[in-house]
Amino acid sequence: MKFKKYIPFVFFIGCFCMKNASAQVTITADTIIQKVTRVMNPAQSKAKMKMTIMTTSRKTRTFVYQAYSKNHGEKTLMKYLEPKRVKGQAILMLNNADDIWVYFPRTRRVRKLATHAKKQKMEGSDFSYEDMGAGNAFIDEFESQLLGEKKREGKLCYKLELKRKPKSSSGYSRLVMWVDKEDFIPLVIDYYQDDDSTLLEKQLVLSDIEVIDNIPTPMQMVMFNKLDRTRTDMEFLEVTYKVDLGDDLFTERGMKK
Repeated sequence: MKFKKYIPFVFFIGCFCMKNASAQVTITADTIIQKVTRVMNPAQSKAKMKMTIMTTSRKTRTFVYQAYSKNHGEKTLMKYLEPKRVKGQAILMLNNADDIWVYFPRTRRVRKLATHAKKQKMEGSDFSYEDMGAGNAFIDEFESQLLGEKKREGKLCYKLELKRKPKSSSGYSRLVMWVDKEDFIPLVIDYYQDDDSTLLEKQLVLSDIEVIDNIPTPMQMVMFNKLDRTRTDMEFLEVTYKVDLGDDLFTERGMKK
């Protein structure tokens, strides 16, 4: 009978040990990057976006375009709405921006860009084609390492370093990323130059996070070019993830519609 008196205490100790052990389980860099990729690349999306480029002379150029994405970013189509001189122009990126086509409405011709074009600036902005269309690049192109936790942009974040894999086609040697611990949105990403892993080339800052269709979405994205001293602002004007996009949209014919 005396033994039964100890059962609740032993049960409490056992529960405490189990709870303490689970609390000590640490998340891995690979798990964080997988979560980041999943959040940033929903299954499908349709958005209206505004891109403002600030040049070295402090002049600005603004574009408005419709963007479509499918297969978690593997397919991306952008159709320009403004300004008038580029209205109807379209950019199609397939296979995570390994294959890129541009449609010019004035000539009604489609031109396929060379493989290395993914590293080039898109429409003269500080975003490369790789930045815009490489949906799974963080997983496929880089090896990730968790450096710890640090507060950034007012939130507690995971700090990670991503080093380019030997056979990677990425235009960056490494990335340093601060990921919000709550929703796994990368709040800041530092991009280091292709041939110099110590030289900071660009910095991306994501802000104004809104939950749309149950998906946390950074409504504002600013890419700072640290070498050219320019910047490009991207803003969601409209966005929805509850869409059903046909594969025919992501074709040469779809670009011309």
